[in-house]
Amino acid sequence: QVQLVESGGGLVQAGGSLRLSCAASGRIVSINAMGWYRQGPGKQRELVARITTGGSSNYADSVKGRFTISRDNAKRTVYLQMNSLKPEDTAVYYCNAEMISTPTVTYQNYWGQGTQVTVSS
Repeated sequence: QVQLVESGGGLVQAGGSLRLSCAASGRIVSINAMGWYRQGPGKQRELVARITTGGSSNYADSVKGRFTISRDNAKRTVYLQMNSLKPEDTAVYYCNAEMISTPTVTYQNYWGQGTQVTVSS
C-alpha cells in the first residue's frame, strides 16, 4: 500500500517559519510531480506549490517569495519551507504526488492525511 506521510505542522507566530515534510512509501515504481495544497477554514483546497522530477516548480501568487518547495528523489520526499508566515496561511496542508505503484501501470494521484498549520497574529 502506498502512503504519503506529512510532518512539520504546528502553531507559529506571524513572521515565523515552519518546514513541512512528506515522505512517500510503499510499492512505488515511479514518482512524477509532487506538491502541496492547503485548505483554510471555509475555503476550497488550493495549490500552494508543485515541483517536477527535474526540479521545476511553480507557486501560488500568495506564497511567492515566502515559500520554497524542494524534493529529494532518493528519499522520495518533498519539502515546503515556509517563511514570513501570515495568519492567512492558516490551513490544513496536504501533500500530493503522482505515482505509479504496482500493480498499476499508469500515474495515479495520491494524497497525504494533512497537517495543520496555524499562524497566530
